[in-house]
Amino acid sequence: MPIAERIAIIGAGRIGRAIIKALVSSGYRNIIATGRSKSTLHEIEKLGVKPLRDNKEAVSLADLVILSVKPFHFPQVLVEVGRELWEEKVVVSIMAGVRLEILKKSMPGAEVYRAMPNICSLVGKSSTAIAYDTKPGDRMELVERIFSTLGRVYWVQEELLDAWTGLVGSGPAYIAEIIDGLVLGGLAVGMPRELALASILDVLEGTAEFLRRQSVHPSQMRDEVITPRGTTIAGISVMEKRAIKATLIEAVVKATKRSEGISRTLNMTLERLVEKRKG
Repeated sequence: MPIAERIAIIGAGRIGRAIIKALVSSGYRNIIATGRSKSTLHEIEKLGVKPLRDNKEAVSLADLVILSVKPFHFPQVLVEVGRELWEEKVVVSIMAGVRLEILKKSMPGAEVYRAMPNICSLVGKSSTAIAYDTKPGDRMELVERIFSTLGRVYWVQEELLDAWTGLVGSGPAYIAEIIDGLVLGGLAVGMPRELALASILDVLEGTAEFLRRQSVHPSQMRDEVITPRGTTIAGISVMEKRAIKATLIEAVVKATKRSEGISRTLNMTLERLVEKRKG
């Protein structure tokens, strides 16, 4: 489809540039990206796409727009672009917490989606949730194709996006903490740090691949490793005493609730700003 050839990234920060890299490496060529600083514009140009300061010009030239600015910069983007230019555009927001209802009010006539990649998009291994409004848009296949360049895509209902933030958005940080703890454990029993880290990363990658290919519950894999009076059950018993699972569950629940609170506050503020702008 011709629309796939005209993409604008509004706000080419860290994740925005990761999207650009993924698109370029997947063969997309007609890409525009905006930035405010000279250094950002220089980084955009180095990626082989057209750099612009003017968000209005970028939107006018594009068929699909990816909003990658911080949520509180969104009203300024709306002021710069105006209301008319969004008509018949496909708009995908990766702004955390900004609900589809606000996006639709702000950009009349656009086909709007929300996407939530995580930091693993920087290495092409993102898990990205995408939500649409009450029914799928005409060009959802295009949206999926674009975000598949970052990794795996999951279509979800919008009400799951806070939970997605608590589990998948924050998940890399939880896993990094677990990895760090295991590396320290390796150091405690005499392994060099580099060897401990490299080997546990192999274990992590292998475990994920095993579970994906074998389609078994994690507890089944655990039981295959455990032997009577062996080393693994000795380690597992310590984890049970320290309630590792309960801690992880609580972490996801707390992060989800925090995401819900931030989202409520953010949308109340944006609602007032949007209504003021319309008035």
